[in-house]
Amino acid sequence: MSQRELARHFNISRDSVRKILAFSTPPGYRRTKEIKRPKLDGFTEIIDGWLEGDKNVPRKQRHTAKRIHERLKAEHKFTGGYTIIKDYVRQRERRTREMFVPLAHPPGHAQADFGEALVVIGGVEQKAHFFVLDLPHSDAYFVRAYPAATAEAWMDGHVHAFAFFGGVPLSVLYDNDRCLVSKIQPDGTRVRATLFSGLLSHYLFRDRYGRPGKGNDKGNVEGMVGYARRNHMVPIPHFPDWESFNAYLEEQCRARQTDTLRGHTETIGARLQRDLAEMRPLPAAPFEACAQSSGRVSSQSLVRYDTNDYSVPVAYGHQDVWVRAYVDQVVIGCRSDVIARHPRCYAREDMVFDPIHYLPLIERKINALDQAAPLAEWDLPEEFDTLRRLMEARMLKIGRREYVQVLRLLESFGMDDLHVAVKQALKMGAVGFDAVKHLVLCQVEKRPPRLDLDVYPYLPRARVETTSAASYMALMPEAAE
Repeated sequence: MSQRELARHFNISRDSVRKILAFSTPPGYRRTKEIKRPKLDGFTEIIDGWLEGDKNVPRKQRHTAKRIHERLKAEHKFTGGYTIIKDYVRQRERRTREMFVPLAHPPGHAQADFGEALVVIGGVEQKAHFFVLDLPHSDAYFVRAYPAATAEAWMDGHVHAFAFFGGVPLSVLYDNDRCLVSKIQPDGTRVRATLFSGLLSHYLFRDRYGRPGKGNDKGNVEGMVGYARRNHMVPIPHFPDWESFNAYLEEQCRARQTDTLRGHTETIGARLQRDLAEMRPLPAAPFEACAQSSGRVSSQSLVRYDTNDYSVPVAYGHQDVWVRAYVDQVVIGCRSDVIARHPRCYAREDMVFDPIHYLPLIERKINALDQAAPLAEWDLPEEFDTLRRLMEARMLKIGRREYVQVLRLLESFGMDDLHVAVKQALKMGAVGFDAVKHLVLCQVEKRPPRLDLDVYPYLPRARVETTSAASYMALMPEAAE
């Protein structure tokens, strides 16, 4: 049958007959020419200019196709419809979308970054900043969380990650975080931050950096940040403290090493051995991950670090001191002595007191006892309040000073031992500084107390003789004559 007869027999066009004879299966619709949009001619340059300018503004304030259509109508008398604008913007985005090259990762190299997630620590919901170090060759990784992504947290994360893997990578790829890079030179070289430079000098690995604003340059660790958030922090984790949370994260990192990922026949742990074989051994001692600065003690016995004030003993007033800030504590020293340790405060313009630091001054200025800010939030056992009331009732102002002397025993003894001594003193009715000191010494030395006045070592010996009744005869009138 000819093509004309086939078309007549099946009641289809001769074009359809030609396609059926040429193809074993229907080829589908195929456009041979570009769609013509004559109403868009002359306006594409304007649209391209607006979209190019959007690269320098926040993502949420960039032009949409709807907004472009409205502006063209209002400002350039555009008469076309919204659909052709939408199609042109979509095609332009496809043409300008970035392409990527698949990468091969040799063993022994790493990538590092920080992520964020909500957690509940000690009953308080807060934002956790978690450090991630990933080994792209094996896909093994390490995660550790901190209250803030400070320079000390970056360094501490490296120290714990290297200890976790038992080796130091040959190189680590970073973004251009200010905690690591203080300045990017015009030629692209980086000026390292002081603390990070010390870390590199200690562990001797090479630092590499991605392009500013291009997270895909270290796509492996970016993916692991998301993986850690989705798998270890959903639902929102609840832990009593940061140590237990980090112990949980480390356990999850070890458990994942038994997984076999898509496209591999070996587990993560088996491939990790090739990474470890290329990595350098750990140095003899870990890096001290702390920021160091200097300061001077104020007239209120406070030292300022990172907008917060930390107390020191009043004996060091107006002296120069050094400060070492770790992720969990702030250590203050004078010359070669450590004079104060405080939990790290991540608030701003706050005061962190140790009440014991102010007790020698309060003992001299006893009228400040009830208004002293360092003692205002000191949560002492209720027996201490009872002891103070009894001391003040018996000795008035001297009793208040002796009460402060009892508190000063905390300079040498622990709170638990002093608490036991105070309870024993109240039970025995021995309300006084000397008695409490004797009882706390007995508590520490594990010996029975001896508060008999004849043998009590902290009171002066007194000998009182018995008076004879005949001695009173001298007071009689007859005896006076």
